[in-house]
Amino acid sequence: MPFSLNRREFLKDMGLLGAGAATLGMVGPIEALGETWSDKPGITERPFWVHQVSKPTVEIDWSQIYRFDERNTVRKGWSKYLDEETFKKLNTLRGTAMSDLSKEGRAGYSVRDIALYNSSGIGSTQSFLGPDSVTTPEEAGIPRWEGTPEENSEMIRAALRAFGAATVGFVELDENTEKLIYAIDPDGKELVIAEDKDVPEETETQRIIPKKARWVIVWTIQMSAEGMSRSPTPLGAATTAMAYARGRATQSRLQGFLRGIGYYGLGESETNALGIAPGFGVLAGLGELSRLNRVITPEYGPMARIFKMVTNLPLAPTSPIDAGIFNFCKSCMTCATYCPSNALSTSPEPSYQTQGAWSRGGVKTYYENSLSCRNYWAQVGTNCGICFAVCPFSVKDRALIHQMVKGVVGTTTIFNGALAEMSRTVYSPGPKDQPQKPTEEWWKLDYSEYGFDSTQGHSNA
Repeated sequence: MPFSLNRREFLKDMGLLGAGAATLGMVGPIEALGETWSDKPGITERPFWVHQVSKPTVEIDWSQIYRFDERNTVRKGWSKYLDEETFKKLNTLRGTAMSDLSKEGRAGYSVRDIALYNSSGIGSTQSFLGPDSVTTPEEAGIPRWEGTPEENSEMIRAALRAFGAATVGFVELDENTEKLIYAIDPDGKELVIAEDKDVPEETETQRIIPKKARWVIVWTIQMSAEGMSRSPTPLGAATTAMAYARGRATQSRLQGFLRGIGYYGLGESETNALGIAPGFGVLAGLGELSRLNRVITPEYGPMARIFKMVTNLPLAPTSPIDAGIFNFCKSCMTCATYCPSNALSTSPEPSYQTQGAWSRGGVKTYYENSLSCRNYWAQVGTNCGICFAVCPFSVKDRALIHQMVKGVVGTTTIFNGALAEMSRTVYSPGPKDQPQKPTEEWWKLDYSEYGFDSTQGHSNA
């Protein structure tokens, strides 16, 4: 494990914290000790059980990876995987499900629950090229920002944290990782990585990414565990919608910041555009892939959404991690057990075998039946989220015991099965197709801003 010490910790260990100027003068100016003593650029310092590794904990066959057409995901291409009659029936059901369940008196579907969901996704608009309202250095007649990749990474992390991001990582594009950029965006526009272009462009049919833009900024936006524990009702769905709305605002702010220092940021034109979020999240070291086939982070479990942006600002890449999460998923199966549509894999081992054309393949993981999942969404009128809510890593970890459990998971697998069973018993006692906490109780909570602790996972917060 690499040794690292920030300035405050050094002074504390040396007994100098709070010392007078005369004492400090004996050791010389602290700033002269060098910027490398501050937190590393990218991801904040993590507990002992989170290890940086050279490869992700999931096996990847890059020869089988190709640039995917996002319209083939069930999120965008739902209708193509159903016959016309079934799709028409489910689509009609989706449009009336919330009001029908409200009339039935279903808990979590009151008029205020539905109103919260319907208003939660309202937020900033998003675009590939970003806003042009920020003055560039060239327009102002001043030099653009110039820094080392390490300095740039530290700067971007600071800016993103100020804009509302949780954790931040970076991926360098090469012949393999650029395969995670979609070939076709959700709206049907082709994403072209162009050798002969110096600046990005957007036309009626294409979005042009210059080959010179070799770095991807990847960040998380936290979600509320209290909100998601009310899934699959509108209260749980509102939690997801708010995270995406905040993600859109964060993207626009980051694009404006990059423009203001003389660079560009190419973002998502809409939800889930540009590239494969879990793939970039894993390679950036923000978390590990899981049985959910989504990223689980050491800090927030699956209670975070991942966003990404391509830039021409040189950055220092961050590394994948091994925190024992993917290994834990092999014996846990809580998400699959509670999945009301039986969409999640119950196989004891991951596989390269996909379950439909909505998955590209090439990764040895737990592929889900996305169609079954999406069809269930129509029945409840929301986007479910039960699997996120019951995941043992979603449990708030303020108590020391939770940190101890995570430490055990990250260092040994012998207790994984027992720990998963304990989590199901204590934290997920409800039926698999119902909220794990009372929905009416949510409206009486002393709710923190956005429903989560923004200092969690940040030792110097």
